[in-house]
Order: sequence, then structure tokens, then C-alpha cells
Amino acid sequence: MANEKIPYKIYLSEEEMPRDWYNVRADMKNKPAPLLNPGTGEPMGFEDLRPVFCDELIRQELDDTTKNIPIPQEIRDFYKMYRPSPLVRAYCLEEKLQTPAKIYYKFEGNNTSGSHKLNSAIAQAYYAKKQGLKGVTTETGAGQWGTALSMACAYLDLDCKVYMVKVSYEQKPFRREVMRTYGASVTPSPSMETEIGKKILAEHPGTTGSLGCAISEAVEKATGTPGYRYVLGSVLNQVLLHQSVIGLEAKAAMDKYGIVPDVIIGCAGGGSNLGGLISPFMGEKLRGERDYRIIAVEPASCPSFTRGRFAYDFCDTGMVCPLAKMYTLGSGFIPSANHAGGLRYHGMSSTLSQLYHDGYMEATSVEQTRVFEAAEQFARVEGILPAPESSHAIRVAIDEALKCKETGEEKTILFGLTGTGYFDMVAYEKFHNGEMTDYIPTDAELEESFAHLPKVPGQE
Repeated sequence: MANEKIPYKIYLSEEEMPRDWYNVRADMKNKPAPLLNPGTGEPMGFEDLRPVFCDELIRQELDDTTKNIPIPQEIRDFYKMYRPSPLVRAYCLEEKLQTPAKIYYKFEGNNTSGSHKLNSAIAQAYYAKKQGLKGVTTETGAGQWGTALSMACAYLDLDCKVYMVKVSYEQKPFRREVMRTYGASVTPSPSMETEIGKKILAEHPGTTGSLGCAISEAVEKATGTPGYRYVLGSVLNQVLLHQSVIGLEAKAAMDKYGIVPDVIIGCAGGGSNLGGLISPFMGEKLRGERDYRIIAVEPASCPSFTRGRFAYDFCDTGMVCPLAKMYTLGSGFIPSANHAGGLRYHGMSSTLSQLYHDGYMEATSVEQTRVFEAAEQFARVEGILPAPESSHAIRVAIDEALKCKETGEEKTILFGLTGTGYFDMVAYEKFHNGEMTDYIPTDAELEESFAHLPKVPGQE
């Protein structure tokens, strides 16, 4: 079918849908470094993590060797409500740019949560319910993860407690109300509900918060409430595992028509959508079967890959979570209140950090005004209003397509369109009114944050 005209949208049949998640760590020669106990500095095992996470999710978190992990039938049945998601050929964008490049995007916004986050939310809620828990706690930045988790918990009759980064709580009241519609309680973070929240507010009065702050509060609430566990929408290995359905579907759809991408692009905050999109392609690259150029795109205001340190650091601002070896800006780094709330995390997935460190992928950072220029351009020709997070990938996809225009190369570009931006209209309003700014942290600010990285043996 390689010579057939490529449809505008490519869907898989039910029989072609993935039945297993793909664990890219199984093909990695250099495995991600283990999580460390913040008190002892020792690697954390199953029993160490049980007070915080669900049992089956811990097993997935620690599994470096099982390549294919079956997706339970109950989760596959839930996926049928909104999956498969379409692989779209951006014919209109190609025409507008007058580029010889072929541009494809995997669109994950066709569900009420508006993003890819539902892929892992239903899995984590399912394992919590199966374990007999009463409920779960979590944090959310832009609100997509909190929305997705509230939907999954409502479906499975679980309680859901969300700590929402304060700046997003204030900028996106309707996202908050969607969560409440699905039965979740939503608290702006940092808050006076937790000891960690009180401490952060005392040290940083008037702070707009960060994902690191919200994580600390959610973990404190979970560990202090019987019958609850903490779940996370990005960063962890288990989340990248669940999100592999994105890449598996994308690759199956491309294989169906003999399409091979030259460049694969995804926005990067904690790493969930990027890791999910690239997983099967990265697997081929790790096994030496095929080569791809893979680009992670992050905000210039929170540049963990491009300006961070590859070091052990706390996963949260309150310094109660395990230490992870990752590209980090320091757990105390609180980024400026930019409008890509889902990318305002100080660190990056350990799996992706190791792959980046080993040279299997590259990274770039972009300013938010350029991101919104690309978002508006995309919306006007492709008919989808993209989320600010996704628009980072759009920005670089357009840049790569324009390079092809200059050189005449007919490259095939694949990027992840992780979600829609209909709850991000405050951001679009500020862009249209010329009120949006591009704050980039100084080297001095980053060095101050790096100075507080934890002391771990063997780490400078």
C-alpha cells in the first residue's frame, strides 16, 4: 500500500489496536538510574515505594526487562471510547508553508480531558481500584492530567483529590470546573491544607506555585490518609509505559501506508507524551534497525534538557519524594508563570534523560511568543486550536518544514499534537493583546538553584 494516496486521517481498526504496552527500557543498554531513598541514599525497592504508590504500578515502575506488558481488557475497553486517535496528514499546513516536507501529527485531543493524559489516568485508576483503595491524590499543571484522572476515577467510583498549580488554577477556572463536574476536589497549590504547603508559602509569599510544589502536597495528603495512594501524570517510567499506545498506534498507522518518518518531534515537560510518541521508534533505533532524528521541545522559561544538570534530584519542591537521576533545574526552581502549565516541571523523565544523555535524541527550547505564533498559524489552516504545550512541537515542526523549503529536501516529519487549547483562552488573549512576555532564566538564577542539588555519593 506504500504507493496509495495517503488519507487525510489514518485510523486503525479495532483488530489493529495495541494489546500490549511497550517498555522501551527493555531495549536500553544503559538503564535509567534507580530511584534513591531521600533519607538513606539507597536504591528504593518495592516495599520502600508501597506507602506512596499502588502495588502493580510499582512493579511496572521497577521493570527494566519486560519488553511487552499486556494491557488489561478492562483498560482496553475504556480505550475504545476514544481510541484509536487519528494520525493526520497536515496537507493544509504543507500547502500554506509551500514546503516539500510531508507533515503528520498524532492527535490526542479527541476526548473530554482534551489530551493524551487519559491513557495513563485510566490505567493508574484501574490498578488503584483493583487494590481496593478508596481514592488517589495527584497534582496538575495546566489541568489536563487532573481532568483525565477525575474522569477515570469517576468511571471507577474512586475519590480524587487534585492539587492544581496556583497560576493555572487562576488562569483556567473552567478546567477546574470540569474536574469538579467529574467529582474531584481541586485545591490551588501551594495551599494551607498541608504542612509542606504552609512551609512553601512562608518561604515564598505570593508564589504562583509549580508542579514540584503540588507534587509535595499530593504526596503528603496521600501518605497521611488511610486507603489513598499518590498517582502522577508524567515523569515516571510507568507513565511512559502507558503512553506508549500513542507511538504504537502512530507507527502501525504509518507502517500501513509505508510511511517512515525522518524527524519525530514532541513537547517535553516531564516526558509523558514525548516518551509515548517516540517509544517504538526509539526501540528500533536502540536495536539498530532504523535511525530517526528525535527532537524534544521545551519552554525557554523551564529548560531542563537544554540548560539543566544530569544529576540526582528531588522530584518535588518539598523534598519528600524519591531522588531521581534526571536532567533538572533543581527542585527549588520555580519557573515564571508562562502559559504552558504542563511544561513547568523542574526535571525530566529518568528514561528520557538517559536516552538524551546517551545521544539518542536532541533537544531545543523555544520562547512562548514564538510558540503562540505557531499555534495561531496552525489553528488557521488545520482547524484545531492546539494546547500551548502541543504548540511547542508545532513550532519546531514548522521550523523543520521551512528548512526543507530552503534546501528542497522532502523529509517526513511526525509530531505529537497532545491536546486542545480551548481552556487556554486567557493565554491566547494575552498573546493577541501583545501582553505576552518571554522570560528566560539567567545563568545566575540557574546556578543558585543548582547549588541546592542534594549531595549524592559520586555526584559532583
